[in-house]
Amino acid sequence: MLKHKQKPTTEKQITAADILGNPKYLAISYGGYRQKTRDIQPTMQQLKDDMKILFAMGIRILRTYNVQLQQASNLLKVIRELKAEDPSFEMYVMLGAWIDCKNAWTGKVPNHEIESEHNASEIDRAVALAQQYPDIVKVLAVGNEAMVHWATTYFVRPNVILKWVNHVQDLKKKGELPKDLWVTSSDDFSSWGGGDPIYHTEDLNDLIRAVDYISMHTYPMHNSYYNPDFWTVRDRERESSDAEKVESAMQRAMRFSQRQFDAVVSYMRRLGINKPVHIGETGWATRSSSHYNKSGSRATDEFKSGRYYELLRQWTNSEEISCFYFEAFDEPWKDANDENGSENHFGLFTVDGKAKYAIWDLVDKGIFEGLTRDGNTITKTYKGKKEDVLKDVLVPPRKEELILNH
Repeated sequence: MLKHKQKPTTEKQITAADILGNPKYLAISYGGYRQKTRDIQPTMQQLKDDMKILFAMGIRILRTYNVQLQQASNLLKVIRELKAEDPSFEMYVMLGAWIDCKNAWTGKVPNHEIESEHNASEIDRAVALAQQYPDIVKVLAVGNEAMVHWATTYFVRPNVILKWVNHVQDLKKKGELPKDLWVTSSDDFSSWGGGDPIYHTEDLNDLIRAVDYISMHTYPMHNSYYNPDFWTVRDRERESSDAEKVESAMQRAMRFSQRQFDAVVSYMRRLGINKPVHIGETGWATRSSSHYNKSGSRATDEFKSGRYYELLRQWTNSEEISCFYFEAFDEPWKDANDENGSENHFGLFTVDGKAKYAIWDLVDKGIFEGLTRDGNTITKTYKGKKEDVLKDVLVPPRKEELILNH
């Protein structure tokens, strides 16, 4: 991959090429939903408070997921308002357009060979926002995990993503969108050719040629249950301390993500293509009611989440890879029927604005002073007691233990 080269820029000149892969522009996935349903949209003030928190911690690029709900358009309005209020405020957006197959989310059998009739209007809305906010929207992402086969309720074939990527690229050529707007699709590493050969199709190859960069996802936390060979305690570690077993597992988790990233790069290069590859999503939940809790892979707790975040930022910053860490804040709508469901607990902050262990150091530095989330000042989880965090650390199982639990 080509190393990022810093350019002297003014605000008007800043492009995706300048900020993606630039460690001075940290990226994160953002959703501001506080309730168990997305029917209750975050208010403009709530979005503004969140932006101030993220800006304080050095975040400069946000990833959003759809434009059929109000959050994305309101977020862009809020960022523009904050820029007007304070010239030093800087935030850019990777704007996501949600793509589905026919019958997705309807209760009918999904038809993965035909796209949803709603995709065209979703793309139109995303294009309109990119036109309205060219100073903020620097990337347009066509689909989220829309090609990976385990997304059984909605996935489409690569030709659908290719169709819409080409459409947006054509708009750039016609001058209807900024020529330096980057276009991608954000999907699982396997969907980008880094895994099962079933994904190695000519449509995928054409898509790789069509995008401006590849946005790939990697989740060792999920794989600690579904593909646990890398995760379980080794025989040679039987006499190691619990802390050493946890650290070894986290190091293996980091290498797991690096191998998936390298596999995508390798597939791309075998096609004779050399363009940027960045991480559109990866994260580590802090709580789970199944699969990853003490009766499963024992992966979820605040200490491991914090260690993963630390290792990940070290790697991606040193290699000049943008990483849209998943995610900024916990969102309880993701598993509304299970308060402890892992999908609700990927945030670096709790819903009420407590900073999880991963970013306690930022609280210590005082960067959140004067900032609030829903009226709550930014304090540490566990009342800041590391010994209590360590009490909740789960030691990964031995291979035979996980098999028994399965």
